[in-house]
Amino acid sequence: MLARLALILSLLVPVWFMAAALGSKFDLWSWRIGLGVMIVQWGPRILIGTAILGLVALIVTLARAPRTGWRAALVALLIPALGLGYLLWVRGQSADIPPIHDVATNIEDPPTYSPALLAAREAEGANPVAQLSAPITSLPAYQGPRFAALQGKTLGQVGREAYPEVRTLTVAASPDQAMAAVQAEVQAQGWTLVGADAAAGTVEATAETFWFGFKDDVVVRVAPAPDGGSLIDMRSTSRVGLSDLGANAERIDDFLDDVEDRLGED
Repeated sequence: MLARLALILSLLVPVWFMAAALGSKFDLWSWRIGLGVMIVQWGPRILIGTAILGLVALIVTLARAPRTGWRAALVALLIPALGLGYLLWVRGQSADIPPIHDVATNIEDPPTYSPALLAAREAEGANPVAQLSAPITSLPAYQGPRFAALQGKTLGQVGREAYPEVRTLTVAASPDQAMAAVQAEVQAQGWTLVGADAAAGTVEATAETFWFGFKDDVVVRVAPAPDGGSLIDMRSTSRVGLSDLGANAERIDDFLDDVEDRLGED
């Protein structure tokens, strides 16, 4: 009986986490409730509680003849144990990632968002889009002693040091060809196209994560290269959260790789 109860509760643990994420995605509650309360605050407690129950059930079933139910108890222990292991891994990974949510390939001259997209972000109460040349500790989100290690660095420099591989993509294709490849890749990624300005060589889109429905805005700029070909720059900025856990840099890196493949260049 105890082993069965422990197994049922452990099987409900993934349901709790999925509900937290999908409830945020479909606006049943805010992401602060789904992520901040249901996962960050209560997630570890639920995992530890079900793991303890599974361990007790395993000990009891092994200690009493005829020792039936130990397999169910073992599964009941392994499910939350794996969950705790994953949370610890994410925490360890995040410790090496700077608390930023705005990354660009060109920090000296980054692509800029249109007034329309900035207005849409502001209407949602999203993170303000700061200048990458701004000293990071001068920004409201980075006040306090916990950010002392970032003193003297600009927002762009913090991103460049963390993700040195995120750089301008140079291709042999003409700007028109590069622009077409960028728009095709935006569509292939399933992002929401916000706008494309052929004269300015810019494409704006919004990417949305599957689990929490977090929205990140991107702008890609295509410009003629001095010696022929094209320069492709990209910026990706999260709407919510202080740290993106490296998602924006990964998005830029993957997108530009795919555009390069689409153009037949390597």
